[in-house]
Amino acid sequence: MQKQEAVVRPVSGALGAEIFGMDLTDINDADFERIRELLLRYLVIFFPDQSHLTPEAHIALGKRFGEVEVHPFLPKVEGYPELALIESDKGGKADEWHIDVTFSPNPPVASILHLVTCPESGGDTMWSNQYLAYETLSEPYREMLDGLTAVHVLKAPEVGEMKAEHPVVRIHPETGRRSLYVTRMWTSHIPQLSRHESDTVLQFLFEHSEQPIFNCRYRWQPGAVAMWDNRATQHLAINDYSAYRKGQRVTILGDHPTGDAPRWKNYERRGDERYYPRRVNARAGY
Repeated sequence: MQKQEAVVRPVSGALGAEIFGMDLTDINDADFERIRELLLRYLVIFFPDQSHLTPEAHIALGKRFGEVEVHPFLPKVEGYPELALIESDKGGKADEWHIDVTFSPNPPVASILHLVTCPESGGDTMWSNQYLAYETLSEPYREMLDGLTAVHVLKAPEVGEMKAEHPVVRIHPETGRRSLYVTRMWTSHIPQLSRHESDTVLQFLFEHSEQPIFNCRYRWQPGAVAMWDNRATQHLAINDYSAYRKGQRVTILGDHPTGDAPRWKNYERRGDERYYPRRVNARAGY
């Protein structure tokens, strides 16, 4: 019996689409190619009514994209080390705009999140289209950014310090489009600029990239699945609820972000030039 064609309903003008009529526990090669195509087009795609999705099928879907992550410190679903457990009462509230794990040399390609339990109201998640964030900048500003890199840093008791340097503007390896690749949660500084110049440029880019015109917002229902392209989006989980929320996430291991080669050497301090950081993650020691 031939499968029915999936129905696609865009969520916003900027990005995002809901996909109806596709069972993620029963994906053939044609279904997967359709999913990949929709993900590249809409950047984040949602599959309502997937309560029957099993851990095995969830992991298998992730493995179609590539090698899946075994997260170094997030809790796991018992018996499934590839399946990270995200619980609201155990710190699982990422309520700041971010791109996942940019402090790694090879950040994740994509994530697939299955919401098992969610509050009756609140707890929506937002995504932002970083292609549009880049493309709506003026030409002189884009030209400057194309020659810069940024340092991304994590400091956590579980892993110590992790740090990586990536292009400020990333070129997507599949679409060839350029997107902003800095994030309020992890980006420390732009080493080619003075630290105060870096703070000013990054603060502008953070505010610019998070604008509502680039966003979609998704209202979760139990059993829904979201899949997003981590190479061209940021996301934020809105912390406006107190009820229990649980999700299970598979993350596909990453590639190496590429962009234009830096056109300037790193900035060197002059004499006794001082730096007084005004942003929480722009620490002088980085």
